[in-house]
Amino acid sequence: MSGRRRASGALHHDAVAQALRKSDERFRQVVEFAPNAMVMVNADGQIEMVNAQAEQMFGYGRAELVGRSMELLVPHHFRGHHPAMRASFFSAPSSRPMGAGRDLFALRRDGTEFPVEIGLNPIETADGLMVLSSIIDISDRKQKEEKIQAALKEKDILLGEIHHRVKNNLQIIYSLLDMQAARIDDDELVTMLRDSQNRIRSMALIHQTLYQSKDFARVDFGSFLDVLVPTLASSYGANVGQIRLLAAAEDVLLPLSTAIPCGLVVNELVTNALKHAFPGNRRGEISVKLVREMGNQVVLSVSDDGVGIPQQLDIEQTDSLGLQLVTLLAEQLGGRLSVQRANPTRFLLRFPVQK
Repeated sequence: MSGRRRASGALHHDAVAQALRKSDERFRQVVEFAPNAMVMVNADGQIEMVNAQAEQMFGYGRAELVGRSMELLVPHHFRGHHPAMRASFFSAPSSRPMGAGRDLFALRRDGTEFPVEIGLNPIETADGLMVLSSIIDISDRKQKEEKIQAALKEKDILLGEIHHRVKNNLQIIYSLLDMQAARIDDDELVTMLRDSQNRIRSMALIHQTLYQSKDFARVDFGSFLDVLVPTLASSYGANVGQIRLLAAAEDVLLPLSTAIPCGLVVNELVTNALKHAFPGNRRGEISVKLVREMGNQVVLSVSDDGVGIPQQLDIEQTDSLGLQLVTLLAEQLGGRLSVQRANPTRFLLRFPVQK
């Protein structure tokens, strides 16, 4: 009876051993035919297994790698830190990318370094815990990324130069109008030319704001308002001690196609308030606010506590070029304009902006 048990136990042991051998063989075949370079390393940093892709990637034969230190494949200036990082992995093994957030490099037999991505996987073996590294050469990807970055840098430089030239050309037009105004004695014509100058200056300021920023796709509207509103007040001879100017557009960035019409709306409404809201040295306040609402909505508010808009004035049918422009620009922005005539006088423009 005992002989039968020994025979049965031996058969079971042989079956288990055979199953383990088959499992080990399947594992080796999976590693061998993996599309990426695979290198298995023990806790001491010795290479236990490599596949054909690893031989091809690093330029070593299999016999030259197995039993050697993993540091053989690590560039010299990274070798000092590698044992500590390996020890850290074995102290808390888990499947994860190596060096997340850092650029990794490997070393070929011919001494050339190349960028890699490495995935780490802990493997339990009969000889203890090991780490199986999957290594991908990302040289082509890095070269493409560098080309893209270079192209983007060239594009930014070109856009910066374009905005700079547009701003300069607008300033030339502004100066020509200034020279023309100096030759005219008609006060009404001079006022019309000054209004046109301010519209041109508003567009030039937007391009200047873009040129000075690092983002040529969006305008920091707060910076734009900080320059525009005081400049308009100075242009129309407003007394800073009598009229208080407030402008706020915190964290609002607008694409150029939206910033220009929005800037012109501000120009027209602030100009209108400076010219008509405070007759006879009346004191007061002009406020410009731009805020982003939920979703992709932006709200522009231009208000003053001046004399208000007369009830008999039909805003939609007015002969005022400035108010006509505001209506047209509101339509261009795809916005909705509402007006409060007094206490305070407020123009409210709500329009969509793509994020």
